Amino acid sequence: MAYETLRLPFTAADPFLMLSSDGCYYLYCTSEDGSGFPVRRSKDLIAWEDCGLALAAKESKWGEHSFWAPECYEIGGKYYLFYSAHWKVNPRNDLENFRIGVAVSDSPTGPFTDMSDAPIFDPGYPIIDANVYQEDGRFYLYYSRCCYEHNIDGLEESWIYGVELKPDFSGVIGEPVLLLRPEQPWEGRSAAATGRRWNEGSFLLKKGNFYLMTYSGNFFGGPDYAVGYAVATSPLGPYTKAPENPILECYGDVTGTGHSCMLKTPDGQWLICYHGRTEKTGHDRVGFISPAEISDNGTMVIHP
Repeated sequence: MAYETLRLPFTAADPFLMLSSDGCYYLYCTSEDGSGFPVRRSKDLIAWEDCGLALAAKESKWGEHSFWAPECYEIGGKYYLFYSAHWKVNPRNDLENFRIGVAVSDSPTGPFTDMSDAPIFDPGYPIIDANVYQEDGRFYLYYSRCCYEHNIDGLEESWIYGVELKPDFSGVIGEPVLLLRPEQPWEGRSAAATGRRWNEGSFLLKKGNFYLMTYSGNFFGGPDYAVGYAVATSPLGPYTKAPENPILECYGDVTGTGHSCMLKTPDGQWLICYHGRTEKTGHDRVGFISPAEISDNGTMVIHP
C-alpha cells in the first residue's frame, strides 16, 4: 500500500492512534468542548466510525476540567487510558493544577473507569501529556512539566521528564529524570508573544538500538507549533536533539502541526499522527496522518 498524508474529516486535538489486536485502528483525542475523550474506529484509516466518548469528563474520580491528551494502550487483554486533567485537590488554588491519571476498560471504546480516585503521582508541579513506553516487562512514563510558575531566565518553560512506572500503574519508581528542555532556536519562535517556551507532547519509539522521542515546541494555539525529535540509547536518556529539527512544521495550508504520536502498520510503514489547522478549519484542530521514515542509525524524516 502506498501511503500519503491523510486529512481526517473531524477535529482531533492531541490525537493518539492505536492498532488493537482486533485488527482495527482507534483514534483518541482531546474534545473541543471539554466533555471527555472521543474515540473513533477504522479498518483502513480512511473510513471512520464515531464510537462516542471513551471517558466522559463527568465520570472522572479525580479531575474537574481541562481533560487533555489521552493515550490508550492494550496490555494483557485490557485497555489503559492515560490522560491529563486539572486535579480537584488544589490547596494553593493554582491556576494550572494538572496531573496525570489512568483509567481501564475491557474494550478499546470504553467506557473507561479510573483506577484510582487520585492521579498516578504528584511531583509537586503541574504535569500533562502522558506517554507510556514498555520494554522487557518495565513501563516508563513520559510527561511535560507545565510552564506555570517555572521561570527560567525570565521566561516560563515546560520540560519533558521520564520516570519508571510501577507495573500496576499505582505510582512511580524512583525520581523523574529531566530529558528535554527548550534549547534549539526554533523552539523560541512564540516566546516573545507568550513569555513561555515549550517542550511537550512527547512520544517514544525504538528502532534498532536507538530510542527516538518526538516532541512539540512553541505555543499550541499558534502557527509555529512544530515537531522535533531527540535520540538516546536507553529509555531514560540522555537524549540528543536532532540538528535538523523541526522535522514537521507549517506546510501548504496547514499550520500549528504538533502533539504527535507514531505507529507502525502491519506492512511495516511508519506513520505519524498529529493535529493542525487550516484557514478552512479555523481555530479547530483537525487530525492528519503522514508517512514517516526511520533509519537504523536513529534518524527520522516526515513526508507531509
